[in-house]
Amino acid sequence: MELTLPVSFEEATHGAGKRVQLPSGKQVEVKIAAGTLEGHRMRLKGQGEPSPLGGPPGDAFVTISYAPHEKFKREDFDLRYEADVPLPDAVLGAKVRVPTLTGAVDLNIPAWTSGGRTFRLRGKGLPKASGGHGDLLVSANLVLPADHDPELEALMRKMRAVAEEK
Repeated sequence: MELTLPVSFEEATHGAGKRVQLPSGKQVEVKIAAGTLEGHRMRLKGQGEPSPLGGPPGDAFVTISYAPHEKFKREDFDLRYEADVPLPDAVLGAKVRVPTLTGAVDLNIPAWTSGGRTFRLRGKGLPKASGGHGDLLVSANLVLPADHDPELEALMRKMRAVAEEK
């Protein structure tokens, strides 16, 4: 008998106990260890289908599946996140608050950061069963002001003219 158990990134990070309902209606507790990988298969001895010949029940197998996360994308033990960086902060530099699985941290955005630049926060990804953690890879997503800004537009026109003269 094969079952799939969805777990959140947080449950995979910290470990968790999850209840699994078997087709018989019986519920069993399954321990998800911190660092359990997606696709990991657990055997529940004697929890499968009853034997058609009256013998003991077979085994049930539970496969771990990561539920999608609203903020992060997973690449093995690394996580990816897109941080919105307002244009002035990208040009002048700033600190941007970035969520992690264990709480938000400040990320230093250097002056003249281009859109798409990726920053690595070491050890802020998913835990590895063998020890340590993956990384959180943060991409800068440049954001223009929501409202039309005539001063910004005039400045951009000047910058374009200077670039075209070179």
